[in-house]
Amino acid sequence: MSAFGDDISTGSVHGETPGPARSDGSGRSRGIDPRGPRFGAGITAFLLLVTVFLGLAGLTVAGTVLLAALTLLFLWGATAGVTRHPWGIVFARAVRPRLSPPTELEDSTPPTFAQGVGFVITALGVGLQLAGVPGAAVIGAALAFVAAFLNAVFGYCLGCQTYLLLVRAGILRRARTGA
Repeated sequence: MSAFGDDISTGSVHGETPGPARSDGSGRSRGIDPRGPRFGAGITAFLLLVTVFLGLAGLTVAGTVLLAALTLLFLWGATAGVTRHPWGIVFARAVRPRLSPPTELEDSTPPTFAQGVGFVITALGVGLQLAGVPGAAVIGAALAFVAAFLNAVFGYCLGCQTYLLLVRAGILRRARTGA
């Protein structure tokens, strides 16, 4: 059973026709509850908004430190996967048990890729801010906020859509697992 939901046999990748969730070879579904990444995006959007306000209020060091912490969280999600991310664990243990089962599952690869996109954007903001570019942390946080807000409020994951475009263009290959 994934950390984001029940082991059910139907699922979808963002924007694709629902179908069977892939197996990880153990007979269990690899699909995740799509509400998990949206939950995490809501927390992330709030923290990114705080980062923007700190930067605009002249508390640049505090804003940069918070953005650096968020950058590390994006790296965690991109390398460990969304089910092992702190927000994914909170969702699985505190929120998911109180919800009805999801109507469908989705592949975890696009949201994990999206975490990598978030890492790159926020890392650039932190790096450029530390290199002396004024407002870089605010701009990086604002860009990441837009993506997190769209995911949290509308269920539209920009990083996931980017992943699917790169797969369709043949630049990336879809991860295949199974027996």
